[in-house]
Amino acid sequence: MSFNIQEEMKGYINHDFISKASSFLNENESGISKALSGIIPTVVSGFISKANSSDKEAHDVLSTVKNAYKASKGSSITSFFNDGGSMLDKGINLIQSLFGDKLNSLISSVSSFAGIKNSSSASLFGIAGSLMSNVIGKHVSDQNMNAPELSTFLYGQRSSVMSMFPSGLTGVADLLNLSRKSDKTKAHYTTSSPRRNMSWLLWLLLLALAIFLIWWFASKGCNKSTSDEDIKRSEPTVTVEKKGTVDSIGNFIYDVGSDKEIKLADGTTLMVGENSTEAKLFTMLSDATWTIDTVDKTKNWVVLDRVYFETGRSVLTAASQAQVKNLAAILKNFPNASLKLGGYTDNTGDSAVNKRVSEERAVIVARELINMGVGVHQVKEAVGYGPEFPVCPENDSPECMAQNRRVDLKVATK
Repeated sequence: MSFNIQEEMKGYINHDFISKASSFLNENESGISKALSGIIPTVVSGFISKANSSDKEAHDVLSTVKNAYKASKGSSITSFFNDGGSMLDKGINLIQSLFGDKLNSLISSVSSFAGIKNSSSASLFGIAGSLMSNVIGKHVSDQNMNAPELSTFLYGQRSSVMSMFPSGLTGVADLLNLSRKSDKTKAHYTTSSPRRNMSWLLWLLLLALAIFLIWWFASKGCNKSTSDEDIKRSEPTVTVEKKGTVDSIGNFIYDVGSDKEIKLADGTTLMVGENSTEAKLFTMLSDATWTIDTVDKTKNWVVLDRVYFETGRSVLTAASQAQVKNLAAILKNFPNASLKLGGYTDNTGDSAVNKRVSEERAVIVARELINMGVGVHQVKEAVGYGPEFPVCPENDSPECMAQNRRVDLKVATK
């Protein structure tokens, strides 16, 4: 089972803890419990944001949580309420470093939500910050994580965090730039006619069957059977890109075609190749007739054709920043759009290591997009697949393996 920070925190935030906090802060227990239900995911969000904002910040977070865990060994949970406030002060200092000038607004939002004093809300933030740094620090120490691994681990907690926010804390979600479906959106789907939905589904199934039959007779023939292995090999996540060359350090240099000008709604003009990632993404987002394939999840992946990493490291080359900057510019002009990112490797080396490295690389691209102003909610997921889903299945030549070492994007919403 994967490690979940919020679930681990529940081991500390029990009835005994809430009772002691209630007495210490002179608040009722229900108010304390309600406040913590919003504070815990908020503080996790703070750690995620800080650790993914830059390499320096990731190292700072790593040092902070490891030191916190080391200092807390042998301490009791009651130390927050009987040590003169030193642990609480440390927690408040940590929280200030996570949220900066947003902290007062966050404290006020939780205070109003839970019906407790601002001072009590601030204290609970400090307690949660100190406790959480210990929880993360223990996991980091147990797994012997370095800074990039901590950054990747924390980024993987995002979906859990967004699902745990209480509905009454929309102001906090907005401050943290977290997305959540509105009640209005939910109502749109729940009030539609069941018969109409079934009719739509029937037509979709018939269309899928027709496409399958056309493919079958055109490419396989009615007398040739298709094995499970054939099907498995027919599911790469992107179309194989053959046009290009391998440079001296092993990167595949794609032929992106003639220059094409893209004009964005905010007045930005991009000059990119007609077959480039930017051109494909812009077409998918701007063309009203283009729809997301919700049936075949392996479709509509696009390779980032100018994103490369330093050899053996999860560090973007300086030249790669230009493409990431272009993608960020496009996404900022389509604020309702979101992406999923996938990282991949060739088939050399240890598979487990490759999967970890591929995820680190996907996360780094996600972090760069967010650093360039893309909304956190616009990067739905960053996943590492290692050597799975090669675009060049043979994986047996420098050209082929270079194509398989990549990061892809897929439009999740538009």
